[in-house]
Amino acid sequence: MSAASDPPQSTLPYPPLKDKAPFVVLSDWDGTITSFDSNDYLTDNFGMGLEARRKLNIEILHERLTFRDAFQSEMRSIPMTFEECKRIMVRDIRLDPHFVDFEAWCRAHDVPIVIVSSGMEPLIRAVLTSQVGEEDSKRIDIIANTTIVNEDGTWDISYRHPSSGFGHDKSQAILPYRDLPHRPFLFFLGDGVSDLSAARHADLLLVKQKEGGENDLAAYCRREGIPHVLFDDFRGALKVIMGIVQGDMTKEDVLAMGAIKA
Repeated sequence: MSAASDPPQSTLPYPPLKDKAPFVVLSDWDGTITSFDSNDYLTDNFGMGLEARRKLNIEILHERLTFRDAFQSEMRSIPMTFEECKRIMVRDIRLDPHFVDFEAWCRAHDVPIVIVSSGMEPLIRAVLTSQVGEEDSKRIDIIANTTIVNEDGTWDISYRHPSSGFGHDKSQAILPYRDLPHRPFLFFLGDGVSDLSAARHADLLLVKQKEGGENDLAAYCRREGIPHVLFDDFRGALKVIMGIVQGDMTKEDVLAMGAIKA
């Protein structure tokens, strides 16, 4: 499931590139910025259940099933309206306890944060706004899929890249930075199967460790020989990004660590 040589056509616009910034943070949302994956939460508790979902994830990891098709099956197994799903997410989903401090440091030091998600922008924006407030939420661009909501409240996911097996090929949010005359140093933070399309393309890949053994991105990187560093929370991520931005660490220093200890 590597990114195709011909980029998939996007059905949705992209925000402007952060072309003046020397450093840019691109981060997955679910299970990375959030303490646990909101779509998994809905699927496990209200849809097909944990066991069925994990079977799909393993199929994705071994490239026997596309993320696009598996994720759509998960979302369609949830027998709730869009507004019910949004209400539950806003009520139950929390951010990594150190993300707010991470975002504040990045903002103070002109390091843009862009959320690159295989989830759905309206749900991400609702949760983010509920956690950090509307003003701070607006500062963060979100590149994700969207939703089609019917008059009766039923809904379906609308993919950014419907022709791609990823549904949203996250590499397409990273690769345009390669063509800038003054190319920034790119960090990508992720955790799971939705991040496979992005894993090879940042200057430094930070992989979040998760409880319960669902460390699918880490397993993929080990199998494919993709350099990465593990982190537990955004306190550790900030330690690394601060070190590189301020010139106290190099990429090689970070990768030699293997795992970040906050």
